[in-house]
Amino acid sequence: MQIFQRSVTKEFTSVGVSVISVLLAIIVTHQLIMLLGRAASGVVEPEAVIALIGFWLLAYLPVLLALALFISVWVALSRSYRDSEMPVWFSSGLSILSWVRPVLNFGVPIALVTALLSTVLTPWAFREMAEYERLLRSKDDVARIAPGSFIEPRGSNRVFFVDNTSADASVVNNVFVQYNQNGRFGVVVSEKGRTEFSPAGDKFLVLTNGRRYEGTPGALDFRIIDFDTQKLRIEAKEERAEAPTNKQLPTWTLLTEPTPDRLAELHWRFALPIAAVILSLLAIPLSFVNPRSGTSWNAVFALIVFFLYYHMLSIFQGWTAQGYLPSWVGLTPVHIGMASILVVLFSRQLFGFRWLAFAKR
Repeated sequence: MQIFQRSVTKEFTSVGVSVISVLLAIIVTHQLIMLLGRAASGVVEPEAVIALIGFWLLAYLPVLLALALFISVWVALSRSYRDSEMPVWFSSGLSILSWVRPVLNFGVPIALVTALLSTVLTPWAFREMAEYERLLRSKDDVARIAPGSFIEPRGSNRVFFVDNTSADASVVNNVFVQYNQNGRFGVVVSEKGRTEFSPAGDKFLVLTNGRRYEGTPGALDFRIIDFDTQKLRIEAKEERAEAPTNKQLPTWTLLTEPTPDRLAELHWRFALPIAAVILSLLAIPLSFVNPRSGTSWNAVFALIVFFLYYHMLSIFQGWTAQGYLPSWVGLTPVHIGMASILVVLFSRQLFGFRWLAFAKR
């Protein structure tokens, strides 16, 4: 029996590492494409892409772990059926229930890690993500300039471009600034630029050896002014910290200051590790594959079960937050329903519903 458990645990681990690696690669690639598209349109700062991906992975890692646990158990047991290893185990006196213990030995530690992530790390990641985005929005226009690219800050009437920077990054070369102020359109070009602070603490962009074109579009009152030095005041941005959402609140706050929506979030955080255990057990009967058959409908059914479970948890969380369900009920009916399906599937594997045929006699 120990040889059996060690062999199964080893295979679960190897498959699980491969599954989580593939899932992370898919998710990171998808998020990278989305964030790069938003960065190209100016919605997200380019330097924030990697950090936001990291925060996003930490925030949704519990869901990925639950999915990886389910897939790894299902894939490992399905391979045993396809390679005709399962009949060997059954002929040695082991039943389908003999797989419960090694699956739990493998799945419970992962579920405990999922619980730690969902109750501690996930809220922290959401808080840090919101604070990081707030700090990025608070950066002034000049601080956001990247050499060789046009930058149009959100909510600003200016467009900046610099060709390159000096070795110590204190001076920028070949500066281009386009602005629209009080209905007048203007363009400023200069050889060099630097930032400096006034005694009052205001920040200015100091341009040297340049020319300014200013006027009203459609009119003939354009002016061309050559200058040796010109200062452009940089408006400081004050982004207020917004009230934290339920996803950002620590678990202890959800417990000590309960409201229906906060209790719904609390149910969700504890639902993920419970779902991880139930899904790992569901993978045992769902992994059945007929070696003589070229296809397995259980693969489709397994995917349906997972997505049904996940979306039902989301639906019941919404109902709890809106007060349609008592807070003490929460997401419990979903777990009970999936546990009932688990019992039915195990009964089908063990008895083949022979008790139904007996009842008809």
